[in-house]
Amino acid sequence: MKRIISPSVLSADFGHLADDIAMLDRSEAEWVHIDVMDGVFVPNISFGFPLMPPIRKGTKKVLDTHLMIVNPEKYIERFAKAGADIVTIHLEATDDLHGAIATIKKAGVKAGVSIKPKTPVSAIVPYLNELDLVLIMSVEPGFGGQSFIEGSTEKVAELRREIDRCGSQAMIEIDGGITLDNAAEVYAAGCEVLVAGSTVFASPDPEETIHKLLNV
Repeated sequence: MKRIISPSVLSADFGHLADDIAMLDRSEAEWVHIDVMDGVFVPNISFGFPLMPPIRKGTKKVLDTHLMIVNPEKYIERFAKAGADIVTIHLEATDDLHGAIATIKKAGVKAGVSIKPKTPVSAIVPYLNELDLVLIMSVEPGFGGQSFIEGSTEKVAELRREIDRCGSQAMIEIDGGITLDNAAEVYAAGCEVLVAGSTVFASPDPEETIHKLLNV
């Protein structure tokens, strides 16, 4: 099964963002994770459209854009135009998930849907054959540096069974508290994409840490 690391720039040094993006571009990470928070859907604010073009200019890697915002449909096309390759929205943030997924695909990018820790896998099952990606939150969305929530690995395994059962091509991504200590068990449960923020950027050698995360 494929392994991909998607370092979250939420944990980067914004005083030296160009350097951190250049490092990711050199590294074995295939994706760059961009957390967009509005202070409404989650209790924090991160960044939006102005950050996308310089990141896009600084790397050829896949821009894995995670919208933790209300009314995501209003902004999907703008994020696609700003350079996103994947747009992931939250199941809990829209009343018309089918329509929102269609909007993402119409914008010409891959469609992802994320679920919060308390949202069961069963809630996403009806949409699996429409999706390119399902993102399981293994911390409460809104802040970096949290600890991995117990039971998240079992949630990945359940989702893997459902994807295999229905023949979906959706990849499984996990975000929150990923470290060198738990990466192997998450891969073993059927996850293909690990989002890693603090583990990568707080490391004395981020490129080596990315290599280790891929090879645990």
